[in-house]
Amino acid sequence: MSTHRAAGAPLLIAIVALFFIWGGITSLNDVLIPKLKDLFRLSYAQAMLIQFAFFTAYAVVSVPAGGLVARLGYGRGIVAGLAIMGGSCLLFVPAASTASYPLFLGALFALAGGITILQVAANPLIVDFGAPDRAHSRLTLAQAFNALGTTMLPFVGAQLILGDVAGRSSADLSGAALSAFQAREAAVVGHGYLGIALLLFAIAALFWMWRDRLGRGDGQAVRLSGSLKLLREHPRLAFGVVAIFLYVGAEVTIGSFLVNYLMLPSTLGLDERSAGHHISLYWGGAMVGRFIGALLLRRIAGGRLLCAVAIGATTLALLSSASGGALAAWSLLAVGLMNAIMFPTIFSLAVERMGVETPRASGLLCMAIVGGALVPLCAGRVADAGTIAQALLVPAICYAVIAGFGWYARHPASTRLTTP
Repeated sequence: MSTHRAAGAPLLIAIVALFFIWGGITSLNDVLIPKLKDLFRLSYAQAMLIQFAFFTAYAVVSVPAGGLVARLGYGRGIVAGLAIMGGSCLLFVPAASTASYPLFLGALFALAGGITILQVAANPLIVDFGAPDRAHSRLTLAQAFNALGTTMLPFVGAQLILGDVAGRSSADLSGAALSAFQAREAAVVGHGYLGIALLLFAIAALFWMWRDRLGRGDGQAVRLSGSLKLLREHPRLAFGVVAIFLYVGAEVTIGSFLVNYLMLPSTLGLDERSAGHHISLYWGGAMVGRFIGALLLRRIAGGRLLCAVAIGATTLALLSSASGGALAAWSLLAVGLMNAIMFPTIFSLAVERMGVETPRASGLLCMAIVGGALVPLCAGRVADAGTIAQALLVPAICYAVIAGFGWYARHPASTRLTTP
């Protein structure tokens, strides 16, 4: 799968655009959580099942996705991911028409499965698209467009999805009135995802025309047993898998709590729509930070910079947990800036010089994104038992471990694999 290096700038731009798309779709979960929490009268732990259903798909699909991409090649793997994403968005229509929470969860699981395939193909493709010594910077720049998607779509989603429900609640409704309210508000979600499905199918058709320019696969299967052996033999990769698990879990936990946290009288006391708009500030910090990080990573070792920003994120999360008012709110929003370089830097450090094992290593790292399912669920239980402020201790611990990985991987990997 080496011909993609000569594919040219237009195709590189199209691949970077994929980062924007899946980032934006993933961040819509932060808007769905308060919407469905009110619609179905859920506890925090039950509402976090949205993230659990979505990110569990990474654990289930990532290793098979690594095998699929190895067999089909990057181009066909991207097409497969986009097509599955589009089909999954269509599942939101029957979920909305029946106002069924389990069907929404099923649609989210399927959607995440398609995104997983897309990530397994696109992340190592960007890493291998140019000079190896610029891989950290290149992937960070691509992830900046991912963050642009996570910044823009929550703002649009807050207008379209939360706009109708702002100022109204299901709490005072029952019987036929509750059913009608649920059906009406669920339809808003269904229509939004139907539009996304049509866009994804159009982009899949475009990449189908370019499929051979990104190289063909080698036809080799990727098995779970071989992947586990790879982890045992490469502790740097194994630590990277743990770091990705904790990073995604921490990032998603904060994003999931933001709307409800900013509505509290003890922070900013905002209404639901205004709090939803602030999600864009959280993800916008990551976007700005990634453009800055792409420049800094040309001068500072990836591991050292990762360690520094992870310590910063730990400090900000603890500060928000221990304070109140505007300080608590804005210190938590500022964690987005610290998040900026974490995923791309952890990913590129973990697969550094993996050579022919890169697709399999990519599958394992994407499988670790299941942290976005488990860590928020844990934090949701802490919030139900205490407060959201207390639940912020969970992501603070995650960031502390990530700082340890950054320090561990501060030196370049030594060996490049040339045989499976």
